[in-house]
Amino acid sequence: MNFTHCGRVAVVGGGSWATAIAKICLVNNETINWHIYRDDRIEEFKRLGHNPAYLTGLHFDTERIHFDSDLNKIVENSDTIIFVTPSPYLKGSIKKLKASLREKLVVTAIKGLVPDDNITISNYFEQVYHVPEEHMCVIGGPSHAEEVAMDRMCYLTVGCRSIDNAKTVANMLSSKFIRTSISTDIEAIEFGSVLKNVYAIAAGISHGLKYGDNFQAVLVTNAVQEMNRFLATVESEEERTIFTSAYLGDLLVTMYSNFSRNRTFGTMLGQGYSVKTAQLEMEMIAEGYYGTKCMKLLNKHHHVNMPILDAVYNILYEKIAPEVEFKILGDSFR
Repeated sequence: MNFTHCGRVAVVGGGSWATAIAKICLVNNETINWHIYRDDRIEEFKRLGHNPAYLTGLHFDTERIHFDSDLNKIVENSDTIIFVTPSPYLKGSIKKLKASLREKLVVTAIKGLVPDDNITISNYFEQVYHVPEEHMCVIGGPSHAEEVAMDRMCYLTVGCRSIDNAKTVANMLSSKFIRTSISTDIEAIEFGSVLKNVYAIAAGISHGLKYGDNFQAVLVTNAVQEMNRFLATVESEEERTIFTSAYLGDLLVTMYSNFSRNRTFGTMLGQGYSVKTAQLEMEMIAEGYYGTKCMKLLNKHHHVNMPILDAVYNILYEKIAPEVEFKILGDSFR
């Protein structure tokens, strides 16, 4: 089934990226539905005119937003549903969902895999909620929520097996500050968005260790090659080029930007913080922490050479000192 328009659009999630996505959607939609699971957060949002916890400087006309903490009502009253919840909480946040998604255009802007299952978000919706693959879209970067809030030029890639449906979602998201492109390489976009968070943690660790710009450049070079090896193994696509914005662009902005929470998390580790302390000090989730474990377990089946992933995993989960892992990693680079 091809969707010629997105119809009634809903956003599911209350974090910074969900807030940015809601702003983008309101450019081309008179109203949107927005699921935030806490009623007190919704009431505070309405009172203040902005998300009380994330991107608090971004103001909304709340008359154009129908808030509801009941996910089933949101799904029933929407044609296009954009899921923007942190990947570790996806299952918990939609476990009460009974409304059918089969006739909906389902979009995921989630940058992670489903923990324990170690599958992409699109596969999860297809397997568990029976979303037809041609109805399943993904949104890739490079875009930071903070820059969306400031109307800075951002770029999104919409992936879908159906080019027509990808175009429909891309057109709905496009504006003077959002440029969109389309792709059918849906799972590779998802895997790329997970790996770039892992590599951003590595970039932060190297920064915290004061390894300098030269090492950072070589780290990025090796990260690109490592991502390319993995994507070529798990999702062969003759027309894919790693040097497009969905892959290299998203990787670069996440590894270099001060807005990157994964880079910030890694920097704290490089400066000597324990994993637990760094997590407690951060106000937002560094999804790369969960993505690292998912990718490590997934790669046991694919056996791709991924030394950066292995190094980050050893630091996060095996409690090996960053200095030790990065000495070994640096000696392997050329």
